Amino acid sequence: MQPGGIGRTLRKPNMETIPNAQPARSVAESQSEMTELILPNDTNVLGNLLGGRLMHFIDLVAAMAAYRHSRSHVVTASMEHIDFIAPVHVGDLLVLKSSVNRVFHRSMEVGVKVWVENAHVNLTRHVASAYLTFVAIDKDGHSIPVPPLLIRSSEEQRRYDDAGRRREQRRQEHDRKRQNQNGSQKI
Repeated sequence: MQPGGIGRTLRKPNMETIPNAQPARSVAESQSEMTELILPNDTNVLGNLLGGRLMHFIDLVAAMAAYRHSRSHVVTASMEHIDFIAPVHVGDLLVLKSSVNRVFHRSMEVGVKVWVENAHVNLTRHVASAYLTFVAIDKDGHSIPVPPLLIRSSEEQRRYDDAGRRREQRRQEHDRKRQNQNGSQKI
């Protein structure tokens, strides 16, 4: 074992019995990075990157990580949370990095961080973050099991735990909405 616990599995993932299960994969095996030069057609009249365009880039880089981890086609189930922290301008270099935070049975949460590089002023800054959920599918569009995720660092463990809390919050919100719908139908 290396100092600080790096290199060991801190928590074993939920290892349900899955026919033809693929071996567990580490976070590092699926991390993805994408770089985009922001051009005028990506921006609004003020020269700022359009939010929808940034969301498109985030979805792409997150899908790359999900695809690499599952080694199957994936579809975006949700973009759970996105923070637009600072504007991105024409001529900026956008750097997007994604990694799988947690794997559930047929889905996985992917986190994305976005930075901007401006070589003219030697500036790199964090401009956005997002969490997305992807479902692995077969060639017929049916959901399929996802390989387990190996957790090898305290940072990966923190992201794994946080993803579990976010999933529980989503379930509670879903249940609350369902109860509200059922209650309003009885009136």
